[in-house]
Amino acid sequence: MSTTNKDALMAAVADDHQEMYEYYDQYVKNAGKPDAQQRWANQLFWEIARHAVGEEIIIYPLMEKHLGSKGLELADQDREDHQFVKENLYKLEGMNAGTPAYDQLLKTVMDHLHEHNDSEEQKDLPLLFEKLGAEGAATAAASFKRTKGFAPTRAPNKPPFETLVGLMTAPIDKLRDAFAQFPTTEEKEAAARN
Repeated sequence: MSTTNKDALMAAVADDHQEMYEYYDQYVKNAGKPDAQQRWANQLFWEIARHAVGEEIIIYPLMEKHLGSKGLELADQDREDHQFVKENLYKLEGMNAGTPAYDQLLKTVMDHLHEHNDSEEQKDLPLLFEKLGAEGAATAAASFKRTKGFAPTRAPNKPPFETLVGLMTAPIDKLRDAFAQFPTTEEKEAAARN
């Protein structure tokens, strides 16, 4: 999907979705190579975690704010979908990649994510774009992308994020507060000009 100002938020979210699918495809292509499969699974899980945190900090509050009761309903459903994924990723953390049980549970997670992601791209984000407009969507996309830099790229080894599930299940208010302590893209650009 090409990124234009008109669809910047949609493109940012859809690009993340596509990365998830690519990492899962690599997991499947490496069948019979448990070490490689574990590395691809780890990459996939971090992408899911970072993406989910971005949605929960940036996108869902915007849906609630700008779409009224419909936004609240959509955000609640999306959070429910995330909870399903979080619970199953937690189960996968205690299993061995490449085993039939692991492969089946991971496929279940990915099937669920496909439905969730399609709903976001086809329903949630177009409704939100109608309210935000191109400029608001571009601002939201920049904030969403920034959260990926905020979320760790590797499993941290100190509380409260010992695992990717720890990151995904951290209280969103706490993450939002921490995220607010970083300069915005606009503030960084202004500082660079001075």
